[in-house]
Amino acid sequence: MATREQLREFLRARRAAVRPADVGLPDAGRRRTPGLRREEVAALAGVGVSWYTWLEQGRDINVSGEVLDAISKALLLTEPERAHLYLLAGLNPPLAEATGTEVSPELRRLVDAWSPRPAILRDRYWNLLAINDATRTVFGYDDPDHNCLISFFTNERYRGMHVLWAAVAPAVVAAFRADAARAPGDPEFARVVDELSMASPEFAELWARQEVGVPGQAVKAVNHPEAGELFFDLTTLAVIDHPDWLLELYVPRPA
Repeated sequence: MATREQLREFLRARRAAVRPADVGLPDAGRRRTPGLRREEVAALAGVGVSWYTWLEQGRDINVSGEVLDAISKALLLTEPERAHLYLLAGLNPPLAEATGTEVSPELRRLVDAWSPRPAILRDRYWNLLAINDATRTVFGYDDPDHNCLISFFTNERYRGMHVLWAAVAPAVVAAFRADAARAPGDPEFARVVDELSMASPEFAELWARQEVGVPGQAVKAVNHPEAGELFFDLTTLAVIDHPDWLLELYVPRPA
């Protein structure tokens, strides 16, 4: 009931904030309330007036993402407001659109400032956006490396140093499948899978298992040829102004 009340108040407030001229409607005559009328929102969204009225009243009715998108356009909602509407209506918001790969100077400085500890900035497809010198030295990443998952299976130096490579490989693939499942049909996920399946029979075999897992707090063990055994706690953080970017920070374990 509390959510329905919030939905009611949110839709009323957003409707009141839109002037007819903002959506190409004539602003003729006096209006009892500011903004659009319910029938105008319904017409702009292509839904019935009664159905929209029930939605705005917070009644228990079925809604779809397509209809919510149409209402979002009619009310000129921003992306955060659209996601909020989804949540109030009881649906998971769609993933935000990818925001490109141009890394800001501030983020690059943050990644570099994490040295002498490794740091990686990657996108939802596990493509490498930025790494620091410690990542190159400790994990063996080189210029050809462009994707964490592909490098995990094809970078021989990385594989040779990873103490628990065979043990963690299934979990790594399962975590990537979980990420891909959030965007079914996304061609970039398919591209990574196709490229790696051709390059690594090991990956192809693990991918065929259909296992799904969620990455969490992890410990990364490396047997470095010069420094010996190194153990890191890995924490993955979301970049709030780029929802499709993740920052991996590695901290040496005590002793």
